[in-house]
Amino acid sequence: MTWQRSRIRLDDDNRAFWTGGREGRLLIHRCNDCHGFIHPPREVCRHCQSENVAPHAVSGAGRIDTYTVNHQKWAPDMEVPFVIARVALDDAPGVYLTTNIVGCPVEAVDIDDRVRVVFEEQDGIWYPLFEKVD
Repeated sequence: MTWQRSRIRLDDDNRAFWTGGREGRLLIHRCNDCHGFIHPPREVCRHCQSENVAPHAVSGAGRIDTYTVNHQKWAPDMEVPFVIARVALDDAPGVYLTTNIVGCPVEAVDIDDRVRVVFEEQDGIWYPLFEKVD
């Protein structure tokens, strides 16, 4: 049995971010006026207050900015230990995603490791997780 992540409440602002993985796309809101990225997604640009914002596909490449290893088993079917990391996206300046690093032992994770997005689907939500790249 796979541990079930907390169910996200979808709304007009966040739907693209949480469902873009269906097509393998990481969608981050971007202002069409000042071109600043906005995350978490909002209907108004945090840089210039424009309402001309929309989801924008980014590469999903980045680096680990910081991380911690969780050893606490919060649910009976949760596998521990696992990595909780903050990932700085390469092509979305100022956007950091709090996520999990998957596909490698926790001991292999370090700050500044290069990563790329992978998606895990649960109940129609496509969670952006990251794996290390060589």
